[in-house]
Amino acid sequence: MDWNRVEGNWKQMKGKIKEQWGKLTDDDLDVIAGKQDQLEGRLQQRYGYAKDQATKEVNDWYGRQEW
Repeated sequence: MDWNRVEGNWKQMKGKIKEQWGKLTDDDLDVIAGKQDQLEGRLQQRYGYAKDQATKEVNDWYGRQEW
């Protein structure tokens, strides 16, 4: 997975992230700043996901994106 695409297009990706995970706040998105590990950590906090589940959710979401 080439997460650099997400980091490089973070401003555009924030809207898609928010659609997928509505519990994430704008402050969360600012902290995440395109970093996969930060996104996974915030999902664990907001949704109570285990680490493995957060990683799977992010990977599944990434796989559905149209580049």
